[in-house]
Amino acid sequence: MPHRSALYSQRSLVLTLVALLGAGFLATSLLSYYASRASIRDSIVNTELPLTSDTVYSEIQKDLVRPILISSMMSRDTFMRDWVVNGEKDPVKMTRYLDEVMTHYGAYTAFFVSDSSHTYYHAKGVLKQVRIDEPRDAWYFRVRDMKDPYEINVGPDLANKDNLTFFINYKVYDYDNRFIGAAGVGLTVDAVIKLIDKYQQRYQRSVYFVDAFGRLVLTGASGGPEGAHIGHSLSELASMKSLISQLPKPHSGSYEYSAHGQGHFLNVRYIPELHWYLFVDKREDGALSDIRQSLYLNLLICLLVTLGVLALLNRVIRRYQRKIQTQATLDSLTELPNRRGFDLLAVQALHEAQREPKPLTALLLDLDHFKTLNDTYGHMAGDKVLIGFARDLQSCLRHSDIVCRWGGEEFIVLLKDTDGDTAQKIAEKIRRHVEQQGYSYDGHSLSLTVSIGATTLQADDTLHTLLSRADHAMYRAKQTGRNRTCVEMPHSTYA
Repeated sequence: MPHRSALYSQRSLVLTLVALLGAGFLATSLLSYYASRASIRDSIVNTELPLTSDTVYSEIQKDLVRPILISSMMSRDTFMRDWVVNGEKDPVKMTRYLDEVMTHYGAYTAFFVSDSSHTYYHAKGVLKQVRIDEPRDAWYFRVRDMKDPYEINVGPDLANKDNLTFFINYKVYDYDNRFIGAAGVGLTVDAVIKLIDKYQQRYQRSVYFVDAFGRLVLTGASGGPEGAHIGHSLSELASMKSLISQLPKPHSGSYEYSAHGQGHFLNVRYIPELHWYLFVDKREDGALSDIRQSLYLNLLICLLVTLGVLALLNRVIRRYQRKIQTQATLDSLTELPNRRGFDLLAVQALHEAQREPKPLTALLLDLDHFKTLNDTYGHMAGDKVLIGFARDLQSCLRHSDIVCRWGGEEFIVLLKDTDGDTAQKIAEKIRRHVEQQGYSYDGHSLSLTVSIGATTLQADDTLHTLLSRADHAMYRAKQTGRNRTCVEMPHSTYA
C-alpha cells in the first residue's frame, strides 16, 4: 500500500509538472505573439525600413565605388592631361586610351569631353561637338560649373544607341589646376537592375526609385508597386494617389498605404547624387506571417515538449541513476574502475574462468617510492603521474583484460585466458615500459618504477584468496629491491 501511494504521488507530481510546463509554454507563446503583433507596426516604420533603406543606400554607394575610382584615375592620368595640354593632337591616341579603359576595367562606356575644343571623345572615335544650347549636352556644362569633383548622372548613351546608362562624370584639371574637360565611365541600367534584384532578394523588401515628378525611373526585373514599370507615374496607381501629396521634397520619411486590401509600410529616402527617391516597401502580411510562423512554431514546440517530458522523464531519471552507478564504480582521477567496479567485473571473470575452465592471472602493481615523489613535487605531480601510469598500463593490455585502481598508488589487473608464464611476460613488459617512461610536470620529467606481484587462479580459489596471493607476491617484490616481478603459487613461491 505505501508503494502504491508513493507511485500515485510520483505520477501526480509528474502530471502536475507537465501541466505547469505546458501552460507556461502556451502562455508565453501567446503573450509573445500579441506583444509582437502590437509592436510590429512601430518596429517596421521606425526601425526595420529605415535601417534597410540606409543599408540599400550604402550598398548602392559601394557598388558605384569602382566606377568612381576608375573615373578618378582617368581624371588624374598624365597621358590624358598631357595630350590635352599639347593641343589634342592625333585623336586616335585618345580613342585608343578610352578603349583600353573599357577593355581593361570592363566598363560599359568610357569618354572624355575637352573644354577647349568641346569635342566628345569615345572609344569608338569622336562622337560630336557639345554645345551649350543642346539639351542633351547640358550635363557637361553642369559638370564644368559645379563645385564637386564628380557627379553620378543617368542618361542616354550616344555611343550605344541611347541606352539608358549610369555615368560617372569626373572633372579633369591640368597641372595648374585649370579645368580642361570631363572624363568618366558608365554602367548600363540593366546592370543596376540586377543589383536591385539582389537587394530585394537579400532584404526581402521591394526596392524601386522614383524621380521628383513621381515617375518610376528604376525597378527590379519584376517591376515596382502593383507591377508598374519604368516610366509609370505613381499618380496612375489607385493605391498611391493619396500618397503622392505626402511625399517629401526632398526629405525622407515613413508612410503607409493599402493596395488590394493589403497594408504596406513604406520608407522614402532622397538620394542627392541622383536626385531620385529610394522607396523601400514591405507588405504588412509579410511581417505578420513571420510572427504567426513563430507562434505556430512555439505552439508546436510546446506540444512536443509537453508530450515529450511525460515520455522522457522516466528515461532521464533512469539514465541519471545509471550515471550515478557508473560514477560510483569509476575512479574519478584515472577513470579506471575502482574497487567496487572491480568486484563486479572480477566476480564475473572468475565464474567464466572456472566454468570453462580457462586460465586467469591476477597482477597487483604498486608504484615504487610514490610517497617520496608526492612529498618532493606535490600531490598535483602525483596525480599527473597516476593518470599517465593508468594510460600506459592500459596500452600494454588487451581490451578484454580487467584493470582498476585498487587504491592510492596500487593497481590490479586480471588477465583473462592467460597462464602464469604468459602473464609473467606481460608483467615484465609493463615493468620495463614504466621504467623507460617519463612524465612531465612543471618543467620536470618524473620517472618511477613499479613492483608487480602475480598469481594464477586455482580450482578452489575465491577472489579473496587469489588477490591475497598476488598481494604477497607484490610485497615480496617490494622487500627484495623493488622494480621487479614476483610470482606466487599455492604452497610454493618463486621469483
